[in-house]
Parts: sequence; structure tokens; C-alpha cells
Amino acid sequence: MIRIGIVGCGRILNAHLQGYKQLREAGFDNFRITALCARNLDDALMFRKRGEGPTPRPPVLDPSTKDPLAAPHTYLSDFQPDTEVGVFTDYQAMIDSGTVDAINDFTSLYMHHQVGMAAVDAGLHLLIQKPLTISVKAGRKLVDAAHARGLTLGLFENVRQSQGVRAAHWVIEQGIIGDLQMAVHGGVGGFWSPDRMVAETPWRHHKLEAGGGGSLDIGVHIMHLIQYVGGDLHSIQAAVRTFEPVRYTRDAAGNVTNQTKADADDTYFATVNFKNGALGQLLWSWGAHGEALSIPGTPAFYGSKGCIKGGEVILDDGTRATTLALFDANADAATKEAFYPHGFTDPYVIQQYDWLRAIEQGAQPETDGIVGLNDLAAAFAMLESSQLGRTVTLEEVLSGAVAGYQREIDEYYGI
Repeated sequence: MIRIGIVGCGRILNAHLQGYKQLREAGFDNFRITALCARNLDDALMFRKRGEGPTPRPPVLDPSTKDPLAAPHTYLSDFQPDTEVGVFTDYQAMIDSGTVDAINDFTSLYMHHQVGMAAVDAGLHLLIQKPLTISVKAGRKLVDAAHARGLTLGLFENVRQSQGVRAAHWVIEQGIIGDLQMAVHGGVGGFWSPDRMVAETPWRHHKLEAGGGGSLDIGVHIMHLIQYVGGDLHSIQAAVRTFEPVRYTRDAAGNVTNQTKADADDTYFATVNFKNGALGQLLWSWGAHGEALSIPGTPAFYGSKGCIKGGEVILDDGTRATTLALFDANADAATKEAFYPHGFTDPYVIQQYDWLRAIEQGAQPETDGIVGLNDLAAAFAMLESSQLGRTVTLEEVLSGAVAGYQREIDEYYGI
């Protein structure tokens, strides 16, 4: 039995608990969540037992969006009523309690390296919500420490298990569109534009708490997606900006209810070079006044025989089919089981299942600490490139040879 302690009881916890709930309902009985930790005790009590604790927070997004932040409120008692769950306001006290074998770190980014190292030092397995850590140097230390102790270190990156991404990865791997040549992803503006406080969390707009703005919060997702689908990156040239120096929350009448100064980026434009010779263009912004701009069909991947555009494969000979249809019709049974173990399709279920299985086998999950470190370095490469005004290689950022943007962060935390 793997006893799990959860550190961080914010809005995203509902999506994670929904994943664990589905595992229990499917008959997987090799784990229990035995502890919850939040700086505010009420935040932990909010998830422990139905009928007790404070009133749940309203979702920041409409459930119809199907965004993880809109997952229904979930209590531990809903799927493990047989388990007594301890509550803590100090993660070290929870680790020292002897009631957990593994940690889920769902804290704000600036806590990841601190919670993670405390868990590893205590010999506990670890699953961290993306991004991995507040800087590449912090991530490298955590990965090396976990490997030295023989511990399972997983990164929670839900982009990878979405069916469209899985299918696109398979299509390119099979050579259906030929050799990859180009990739395009992005858009400008959207739900949080031009100046809304993202998810009502001020820290996301502060460099020393978020590392970067959208370049990290969104950027690690995108870097993960394009590398999983298109292949490893070699180098990146980018420009980032903070166009909105103050972010706000407003009530239904438009009155400002909270605000924060922003010194983390709200916009990035990047050109990426793949090791296989392909070229990619990435753009994104939480800014943008007026009307949002979307790029229909993205993420798009162009190869020597055709392209993937809007989830559809379009070949030079006129053949058209969705990536999902091609995968369903042609992928072998072993691949389908590897992508969707036991028929699970919810990324939150798949990642938790994979992490738990890795612990039992003394192995690493599909999205492990090395994957998380690589995504983090690729995202920070945009920030480092923008500051230097030149192309930077991923290896330069991974090794620490280029770390000027991150230096302030590492000094602040004594990393």
C-alpha cells in the first residue's frame, strides 16, 4: 500500500482527486491518500470529508470548458471512506509524521524545490505538478538527489496524455507525413487578456515566485508538446515582454477587487530549431487588447509528405484522415495499451497510474524528472535568449552555462 501525502490544496487539486477517484472506482487498491497539507488549515479541511470543512471555492472557469481548473469539487471521503486522513499546515511536519511514503507536490512553483528536496531527503517518492522547479539549477539538484536515492520522481504534465497529442506523436513516429520540416503553435490573447490576474493567483505574475510568466506557466506545456510530437530541440531564439505591468481581478460589474504589479512576462515569440533539422514558430500572449487572434489548425506539423493540421492528416496525394482515426485503425495493441493503460483516457488518471506503477517497480514514470528538467530548460531558454539577444542552445541552459535571467532567482533562494 502506497501512502500518499498531498502538499498544496489549491484549485487544481480537484482535477487530481478526480483522477485518483477514477483509479479506485476501476479497482486499483494499491494506494491511499493519508495526509493533506496547506498553509491554511481550512484549505486542507475543504477536501477531507464531505459534510465537514469550509464551503468549497467556486471554480474560476465554467465547467463547460472542461479545463482542469473547472473540475468538480472532490472529497477524499468520496472514494476512500475507510481512510483516516491527517491534516497539516507544515509540509516538514507531514513528512516527519511517518504517515506517508510518497508526496504529491501541488504547491505554487516557488515551493517545488523546497518541498521536493525535503521529500527526497526523507526517502519519499515524489510527483510534482509542472513546471518542475523555480529554476533549471534547482531542477538539476532535485533530479540528481532523487536518482542518487533510488527514488521515483515524476512530473505531472497532462498535455502528453491527451488523445490528440498521443495520436500526433504516433503519426510522426510512423513517418506518415514524412520527415518533419516545420511546426507552428500559438495565438495572441484569450481568456485572461488583456490584464486579468491569471487564475486569481498574484504569484503567477511575479518573477521571484513564478520564475517567468506565461513563458513558464504555458511555455513548459508547449515545449513538452512540440518535443513529444516533433522531436528534441537543439536551440531557441525568442523575445519576451511584459506589456501589462499591473494585473487585476474584477467583479461581475467590472469593479476592481484585487490587483498586483507584474514583473513576469505576459508575451513570448520564439523560433525553435529541432535536432532533426525542423523549424518551429511559437507565439503566445496573456496581453492583447481588443480581440484575440487564433491560428486555425495549430498545433500544426509539416513534413516532407504532408501535414498535421487541426488534428487532421493531409497528405500530398490528397489523402485526408484524422490523427485519431489513423491511430485507432492502425496502431498495434501494445502501443494502445502503453498509451492508454487499462483503457484509461483521462490524463490525470494515466499519469497517476503510471507514477504508482513506477513506485511499485522501482522505476521511473513516462514523464520523469529528466523530462521535466528538459521542458523547464526549453522554457527558460526563451527568457535567456531574450535577455542575451541571441540564439541559445538547450544544452547551454541545461548545463548552466547560460543562466543570466535565472541568476536573480537562484541567489534569492540560495540555490
